[in-house]
Amino acid sequence: MGQEYRTKVVELIAQSEDAGRRIDNFLISILPNVPKTTFYKLLRKGEIRVNKKRTKPEYKLEQGDVIRLAPLTLTHTLNKSIELQDIVKLNSVQALAKQIVYEDPGLFIINKPAGIAVHGGSGVNYGVVEALRVLFPHERRLELVHRIDRDTSGLLMVARKPSVLKALQDQFREKIIHKSYLCLIPGHWQAKQVDAPLLRYEKLGERFVKVDDEGKPSVTNFKLLQLYRDAQGQVFSLVEASPLTGRTHQIRVHALHALAPLCGDNKYQDLIQTSYIEKLGLKRMFLHAYKLNYLDPTTNTRKEVEIPLASELADFLQSLTPIQS
Repeated sequence: MGQEYRTKVVELIAQSEDAGRRIDNFLISILPNVPKTTFYKLLRKGEIRVNKKRTKPEYKLEQGDVIRLAPLTLTHTLNKSIELQDIVKLNSVQALAKQIVYEDPGLFIINKPAGIAVHGGSGVNYGVVEALRVLFPHERRLELVHRIDRDTSGLLMVARKPSVLKALQDQFREKIIHKSYLCLIPGHWQAKQVDAPLLRYEKLGERFVKVDDEGKPSVTNFKLLQLYRDAQGQVFSLVEASPLTGRTHQIRVHALHALAPLCGDNKYQDLIQTSYIEKLGLKRMFLHAYKLNYLDPTTNTRKEVEIPLASELADFLQSLTPIQS
């Protein structure tokens, strides 16, 4: 006999391999045990949305599309109880095995896609580390070395041994590991460093961060890499950000404090900015962890891992015009 259960709201982000697929075929492929008629009914009722808008079954996905599924009451006959969002997340992160950009006996370094949490919690049952444990069941001791925001893409370290976990976390505390991000900010960036204390607070049950004298000391180094202009004349700055401390939302709030919120950062920009950026074609936050420099715990030698921009961010830059210095 099947058991009924009520799912939670699920959000997915279409990956490059999903581009061009009809929304109905996409949903049917990742959730083959759900009747097709259920998806068509939800689409008609507007309970499946793409980029916050109602959509039709024949809509063809674009990379970066945000797909939202309303809660469902379903019956499953699996031996182990598993909720819909678990199935979705596991299907979504199957590609993580192909996103391992470096590995040795003690460490995985993953190119985490935007939209996937690094660990379960806060309504998310599966994150990167839980998914890796499922994908690699022989790896008994997989643990996150550090975290990056769910909406941020890029390099994430996952230790395969407790000794490597401790050594790398000690390096973070002692500021031996250096992380660098690429971000795009509206306007002409000037600051080389932002030194401003950050304080976490809640508003309507959601976590935010602000610059506040009562906050924790926070420092980020910035380097302007390239200026761009869109068709309307708006200037954008491609900036390398290197945090010297590891506070929640540090780069995002320091950018806001010094000039403006990151492009696509819907948490810290107003609706007018959000609408403008979305119309230009950017459907996610422009923040990408592209470089890691650390001391190998086994060989005691310096290693550096660098990856290119996520494809959807690179494509957005291609739509802008570089400003010659």
